[in-house]
Amino acid sequence: MDNDRKKILPAAFLERMKEMLGTEYEEFLNSYEKPRTFGLRLNTSKISCEEFERIVPFPVRRIPWVENGYFYDEESRPARCALYQAGLYYLQEPSAMTPASRIPIAPGEYVLDMCAAPGGKATAAGAALQGSGLLVANDISTSRARALLRNLELFGIPNLFVANEDPEKLVKSFPDFFHKIILDAPCSGEGMFRKEESLARDWTPEKSHELSQIQRRLILNAADMLRPGGLLLYSTCTFAPEEDEGTISWLLEKRPEMELLDMLPYDGFSAGVPAWGNGDERLKKCVRIFPHKMDGEGHFLALLTKPGEAIRHETKVQTKPDKNARKWMEAFFEEIEMKTLGGQPFDWNRVEIRSDKVYYLPPVSCDFRGITFLRNGLYLGDLKKNRFEPSQPLALAFRKGEAGAVISLSVTDERLTRYLKGETLTIEDGEAAHQKGWHLLSVEGYPLGFGKLVNQTLKNKYPAGWRV
Repeated sequence: MDNDRKKILPAAFLERMKEMLGTEYEEFLNSYEKPRTFGLRLNTSKISCEEFERIVPFPVRRIPWVENGYFYDEESRPARCALYQAGLYYLQEPSAMTPASRIPIAPGEYVLDMCAAPGGKATAAGAALQGSGLLVANDISTSRARALLRNLELFGIPNLFVANEDPEKLVKSFPDFFHKIILDAPCSGEGMFRKEESLARDWTPEKSHELSQIQRRLILNAADMLRPGGLLLYSTCTFAPEEDEGTISWLLEKRPEMELLDMLPYDGFSAGVPAWGNGDERLKKCVRIFPHKMDGEGHFLALLTKPGEAIRHETKVQTKPDKNARKWMEAFFEEIEMKTLGGQPFDWNRVEIRSDKVYYLPPVSCDFRGITFLRNGLYLGDLKKNRFEPSQPLALAFRKGEAGAVISLSVTDERLTRYLKGETLTIEDGEAAHQKGWHLLSVEGYPLGFGKLVNQTLKNKYPAGWRV
C-alpha cells in the first residue's frame, strides 16, 4: 500500500490508532508506504532447514522470530515450485506464523485448531505431531473446510480429523480433552489493511464490538475443551483492543482458573497493555506485533493454561480390514517397498473401509458421533476389482526414504512440471528403482505422487484435481 493508498484507511481507525500509539503513530502510519513481506514456513516433519536451504532453487532468508520460517521475494513464485507440491512448505504471511510458533506441541498430543481454514496454523500443528496423536482441524464454513483439508493432505498429515462444525457442538464431544488448542479468532482484520485493501474499505467502528461477542463465545468454548495442564493460544490479526486484551480480560473474569503465560520473546514484540483490557497487569504477557516494529503485518497473541493434573483417557483405535482388502493392499505396499508411513510403523488395526474407500484412522478412539466432518484419518485409496488404487494423500504422507520404489528427479528437472500437469514421462536407464510397476515420483527424494512404469514410460497417476 503506497502513500496514495493510505487515503483508504478509515478516519475513525486512524484516530483510534493515534490515541493508542501516541508518539509512535507517525512511524506506524509510514509503515503503510513500505512493501508487504512474503513468507513460507517449512514442513519440518518432512525436511530440515539445512536440507531445504541446500535444495531450494530461489533465494530465501530466515525469519528471525520463527525457527522454520523464511522470507522470499514476490517474483520467486514458490507455489509453482515442485517443492511446494511435495508439501515441504506452506506459504504464510510472516507475522501469521508467530502464533503456531509460540505454542509447544509434542508428538502424541491431542491438538485442536478451532477456526483452522485455510490451514496455516493447522499444518504447523500437524507437522509438530510427527504422525502421532490427533489433530482436529475445524472450520464452520464448508468451502473453507475443503480448502483446509487440501492443505493438510498436501502436508502429508495422517492423524487428522477435519470437522465442519460450530465449535459449541464440539464442546459436547470434547470436554477437558485437548492438550493444546489454537484459536485464531475471526476478527476485524485491521492488521492486514496493508496486505488486503478490501478489509480497510469494509471496516466500520462497530465491527470490533460485533466480532468481540463471537470471540468471547469461542474462547469460552476453547477453555472448556482444554484439559487441565493444557495450553491455549488465542490470536487475531487486528489492533482493536476490544478484540484483543478485551477478550482475554473477559476470559480471565469468566474462567478465573485460567492463567496467562509468558511466550518466547523477540525484540520486535510489543507487550499487551492492561489499560486496553480491564486493567489486569497480567495482560502485559500478551504480545502485539506492529508493522512499524517488525517485517510483517499486525497481530495479537496470548498464551494461556488451565492449571491442574492432566487427565488420562487415551485409548487405541481397533478396526481391521477384511482379508481380501488386506491382501490387495499388502501386495501394493510390497510393490512400492513401504517401510513406514508418516514417520510411524504401519498399523493394520487403524485401517477402515467405507464404500470401497480405504482410510487410515488416527491412533485415538474418539466419539465423533453427531459431528459434521470432511475427513477422519488419511485417505489411503480405493479398492478396485482385484487391486488397490492408491490416493494422492497417501503419496504425500510418505516421507523421504519411507518407500523403496522411487524415481527421484532434481528440482530443476523440467519433467516435474510436465508431471504436475498430468503428462506421461520418459524415464532414463537407472533413474527408476525397478524396471516396471508402481513408483513414487519424487523431487530430490521427496514424494510428489504416484506413477506406473511400463517400458521406460511413466504413466501419470497425478489426479486431475491436483494438477497445476
